[in-house]
Amino acid sequence: MRDLLPPTVAVAVAAPDDWTGDLLDAEQACLSDQAVQTRRRDFTAGRVCARRAMAGLGLPAVAVPSAANRAPVWPAGVVGAITHTAGYCAAAAARTTDVRSVGMDAEQHREVNAGVRRLVLLPEEEESCARLPSGILWPILLFSAKETVYKVWHPVVGSWLDFHDARLEIDPDAGTFTARIAPKRVDAAQVADPPRTIHGRFVVADGLVRTAAVLAPR
Repeated sequence: MRDLLPPTVAVAVAAPDDWTGDLLDAEQACLSDQAVQTRRRDFTAGRVCARRAMAGLGLPAVAVPSAANRAPVWPAGVVGAITHTAGYCAAAAARTTDVRSVGMDAEQHREVNAGVRRLVLLPEEEESCARLPSGILWPILLFSAKETVYKVWHPVVGSWLDFHDARLEIDPDAGTFTARIAPKRVDAAQVADPPRTIHGRFVVADGLVRTAAVLAPR
């Protein structure tokens, strides 16, 4: 993820030991006794990386617990994001003086079925996928990019954003995407200046799709 985010954002990618690392008490309390092993490993690696990313900003290693919707709760003055997929986990953190919001996502580079495509893609996005260069499975890239857009949107606005509420345009040569948020979501936002357009970057390599975006401070 380091290659997709500006220098003001600190990034940490999980090493093998991080999946079974130590959690702080407030983080451990977010895991139920019934949590399966995969959930425990993903959560642990994410929190270890989150604290390492904050350390990269010169901040103390404080807990990053979960909200009711499982979103990470960052300390005051910090924005961040966590992502994980099979065998990969990363966290990013930035000071609110440098970045208003940050999002990122990683997915396995794989085909998605027709049902998922209908859920994620607008008709015009489905058509654009057919025109984009071969070699990349574009529907999973758009899925990842929309996950990133949601992670940017939600901490700022505090409301849901459906997959069809963001219309994506891909520049395959530059490795960038632009998301335009549906006017109905912008108009209903509870903040004075909700993001209308979010710009991000992507890379497909080593079997992974990685996407990331930041929102500049006001």
